[in-house]
Amino acid sequence: MNRKAFLPIILFLITFQANAQKSQLRIARNTIGKLQAAIVAKADVNSQINIVGEGLKATMSAQQDRKTKKYPETWAIGAYLNSYLALIDSKDPDKYYQDALALIDTAKQLDRFHENEKLLNAALLNTFVIKQDKANRAFNNYDYATALGYLKELSDYFPQDSTLALNTAIASQNLRKYDQALIYYNRAIETGAANPVIYQHLAEIYSSKFDVENAIKVLETGQKRNPANTFILNDLVNMLLDNERYDRAEKALEDAIRLEGQNKELYYLYGYLKQLRKQHTQAETAYNTALAMDPNYFPALYQLGMVYIEMGNETLKSNNENRLQLYEEQINKSENILTHAYEIAPNDRQTIQLLIEINTRKQRYDKVDELKERLQEF
Repeated sequence: MNRKAFLPIILFLITFQANAQKSQLRIARNTIGKLQAAIVAKADVNSQINIVGEGLKATMSAQQDRKTKKYPETWAIGAYLNSYLALIDSKDPDKYYQDALALIDTAKQLDRFHENEKLLNAALLNTFVIKQDKANRAFNNYDYATALGYLKELSDYFPQDSTLALNTAIASQNLRKYDQALIYYNRAIETGAANPVIYQHLAEIYSSKFDVENAIKVLETGQKRNPANTFILNDLVNMLLDNERYDRAEKALEDAIRLEGQNKELYYLYGYLKQLRKQHTQAETAYNTALAMDPNYFPALYQLGMVYIEMGNETLKSNNENRLQLYEEQINKSENILTHAYEIAPNDRQTIQLLIEINTRKQRYDKVDELKERLQEF
């Protein structure tokens, strides 16, 4: 038999097979359109799954062909369909998610001219929805190592998302990756996040690195964005006081008081600042202003009691002829205030100790014994 007679038949078979594979790619391509139409029409999940299944069958066939497996579109379509199926199919979503990730990588390697960029970005965004869910679950379960793996990738892809930046920073901080936490806390601030927790955590990290100036700057920024938040103001003022930046502390408090005058904590802090600067009369006024708002505000009661003791001691050192009488008056004021403080917080050891000292000076030994017994009870 003439072997040449078979040549046309073989060529026909090859041509038919090539056309068949191209038609499979065409089916897969058309599936994308059908799926979009179904989504717009709000078709039920099963209908959408059937459409995706049809497309995946076609793409898998095209992926096995010698020619069409070289087309990046073949893999990009498969990546998108798997990523979408991972979102809507509850039977085995993780399999479709993992398949989507692998197909995305293959498509990117083949797509040197970025012809399928929109499709790949859509697939990538679908996988990010899943990664966000995995990150949230890990974060809520305190599995910060797992959460960080997802959150860092998501935040780097969406750098303007302040929530992602914040969660990435918190996960990093919990894992003691402080340098990385700094990056993402600062990113959260740069994107306009105002949550005072951000500034407090960031200041803690700077403080741990002995970078006091940056810690103060961060808290000042946080206080400007949260002028009514007493917690961040408290952190700022305490840091300023600890580092003897009294003028900046005073300005911060005075600005806050102008904005929110009816706040006992602000006046307490202002009184404490004045007390540190030995400006006892101004401290007394500030504490009394706080107590006018809340007569049982223990911190102000205790510190006011201390102020009267300090004022009494200063009087004793003076040349005033009536210094002994004035000293007694101040000590009496202190005793009255500290007794009130003791009634509110009967387990506060410092208050009890001060009352023991005052009663010892006044030779009230029965009261001294009673207070000492109280100390031994806890």
